[in-house]
Amino acid sequence: MPLTAFLLVIVAGLIHALWNIAAKKAGGDVRFAGLTALIMAIIWAPVGLYVGWDIVPTWGAVEWFFICVSGALHVLYFIVLLRGYRKADLTVVYPLARGSGPLLSSSIAILFLNEHLSVLGGFGIVAVVAGVFLIAGGTRLIQSLCHSAAQSDQQLRVKKGVFYGLFTGVFIAAYTVLDGYAVKVLLLSPILVDYFGNFARIVFLAPALLKDSKQTILSWKREWRYALIVGSVSPISYVLVLYAMQTAPLSHVAPAREVSMLFAAIIGGHLLDEGNRIQRILGALCIAAGVIALGNF
Repeated sequence: MPLTAFLLVIVAGLIHALWNIAAKKAGGDVRFAGLTALIMAIIWAPVGLYVGWDIVPTWGAVEWFFICVSGALHVLYFIVLLRGYRKADLTVVYPLARGSGPLLSSSIAILFLNEHLSVLGGFGIVAVVAGVFLIAGGTRLIQSLCHSAAQSDQQLRVKKGVFYGLFTGVFIAAYTVLDGYAVKVLLLSPILVDYFGNFARIVFLAPALLKDSKQTILSWKREWRYALIVGSVSPISYVLVLYAMQTAPLSHVAPAREVSMLFAAIIGGHLLDEGNRIQRILGALCIAAGVIALGNF
């Protein structure tokens, strides 16, 4: 992976961890997703209009098809992620989502996009997956899943976290492959893919915002600070990743994004006080080793 792409992924990982912590603390639902999409559209309008002024009018049906499908996948991803954060701990949902998504997208890239993986790269992916497993609970995660007797509230939360984490990972894999194809093959600007995809997200989320305007207003009053954080910084993390995809194979970039778990384990574990810090740090070190391996082949 080129050094520039590697550094882009590292910075994106830090930003991604921070906005996910904000989303977890918000505890919002589909209305929160809609509010963040509106904030993105307003804050990033100057950039989107400047970059796309001469380009967007030349788009045809193919480009708009990818933009609309990308928007739909991102909506589903964010809604499932937010529901997982309401039902379970961030330190279960987040690592499983971040681990399963890149593993799926890397596999698709290798099988269908003619990308290749070296032995060192394979080690990197294995290390990332192992680190995610440790952060999600390690052997206790498996014990909780296999326990057939009456389960505690914590065990039920773990099971819900596993379900929503893996479900989120499916959408991460889907939009990663789709958007990666858009910027690598169709040569669309990463900024335009994200910004105009956000308008598609607004269209899909508008009914939820308008259905119960009073509840939407209440959600805004409770969650506007977190919505502002997510809407302001989340596009930066993803656009950086899309730029990295333009110069490095998707099968390398997708697992390397798991460096975000390094930051989530240290920052999120402290802010959310979800315990098991030593195990999470060990998992984060595995992820760091995997990212270094991916960055050097």
